[in-house]
Amino acid sequence: MTSVSTAGIDTMTWRGPRTLRDCHSILDLRALARRRLPSPIFHHLDGGAETETTARRNTLAFDEVKLVPRCLTDVAAVKTATSVLGQKIDWPVICAPTGATRFFHPEGEPVVARAAARAGTLYSLSTVSTRSLEDVASASSGPKLFQLYIFKNRDFTRELIERCKRAGYGALCLTVDTPVTAKRERDLRTGWGYPIRLTLPSLLSFVGHLPWLLGQLRHGRLSMPNVAVQCGSESLIAQSQFITAQLDASVSWKDARDMIELWGGPFALKGVMSAEDARRAVDIGATAVIVSNHGGRQLDGTAAALEVLPEIVSAVGSQVEVILEGGVRRGVHVLKALALGAKACSIGRAYLYGLAAGGERGANKALEILRMELVRAMQLAGCADVAKIDGALVRRF
Repeated sequence: MTSVSTAGIDTMTWRGPRTLRDCHSILDLRALARRRLPSPIFHHLDGGAETETTARRNTLAFDEVKLVPRCLTDVAAVKTATSVLGQKIDWPVICAPTGATRFFHPEGEPVVARAAARAGTLYSLSTVSTRSLEDVASASSGPKLFQLYIFKNRDFTRELIERCKRAGYGALCLTVDTPVTAKRERDLRTGWGYPIRLTLPSLLSFVGHLPWLLGQLRHGRLSMPNVAVQCGSESLIAQSQFITAQLDASVSWKDARDMIELWGGPFALKGVMSAEDARRAVDIGATAVIVSNHGGRQLDGTAAALEVLPEIVSAVGSQVEVILEGGVRRGVHVLKALALGAKACSIGRAYLYGLAAGGERGANKALEILRMELVRAMQLAGCADVAKIDGALVRRF
């Protein structure tokens, strides 16, 4: 028996789950994912930048927002449906874009896209996915968004946009918080950084997780097919180096406006953390801003996404949709974010823990857990409709 603490949240002393059936929370799924993944892969999923202060703070910030529930209200039937980026979804949680999803399960991105569709929500695909944007588009009929970077080779970015139009994606988002890659020390310690230099303990960890290793071998070479042609190589290492070299520290608001105009549809800026930047997003024609610090994986020491959410909502009003991303591990976290003005929440690690713990069934379970927790939290707080949740529900100290 060991005492487990994750993301600053102390959980009860327990041996840890051994099957999906034993998992009752996202924290349980995280523990099972840790058991099933080789150490370098788990730490790549779980880690943040430098001392990981921001990664921890993203979740801890929810504890500082207190709920003030109402009683004797009819919550027999709770309404959770909403719309985000022009797409109707059954509840206000969407799946964030996460790179190289196949690291965590050999079937990769299509599994999560199907789980999102089954849960009635939107799936977001990363440019650095391990399946092509066309393959993922055909894997699920649910609503989908594609995540972009503006690369030094602008024609490459424009080509991706045109491919998204042909494949039927309903919206785009542009990640704006990665002019350079961060120093992620867990990856450096395990050897899973750039370039990959695995340590002896890391190599032994791969050998000690044969189900993961054999699953990867059965599904063939790991690759990032969205960038393979531009890179000119099928090597994952070469593609990763190509992406890093293509990140452009000179990207400007004009570049973002150009991409919004070229797309001509719902478009979010992902990585907005200041009210001033949110107002500029309105000015260039964005449909939504995703309040995010990249899950604490870029600049360490930033405010938690939740901490800046109210001022961003106040700055833009209803001119754009405001989506909160970062640290969501509970349905009650979603409720608090909605009360502070978010239209929806975006989750990444939460569904990846489920994927790593149990493939498609695990991704389904992660989404089911959060949705059930949200509905229960709404009922206990006296909220029957997500559209009517407002600041009267919360207090901040």
